[in-house]
Amino acid sequence: MKPMLDCDTVMRQLWAYLDQELTEDRMEAIREHLAVCARCFPQLEFERTFLEQLGKLRREHPNPQTLRTRLVAALAAEGFTAF
Repeated sequence: MKPMLDCDTVMRQLWAYLDQELTEDRMEAIREHLAVCARCFPQLEFERTFLEQLGKLRREHPNPQTLRTRLVAALAAEGFTAF
């Protein structure tokens, strides 16, 4: 059995994980870590929500300032308020 990845390693690779840019072995190792880590899981949820909202709002609001305002509001509506 392979040792579980540490939080710092997972955090450094989280964006690549969400973009599915890692090897399948690394994706699985991060997935296993996130399934049990109370420290990392909230960051995963934030980044996943951020990417979903950004993709959606980017199409609707091409102006950068409008996009930023809408993105912050959408994240706040999802319960993320520390930014």
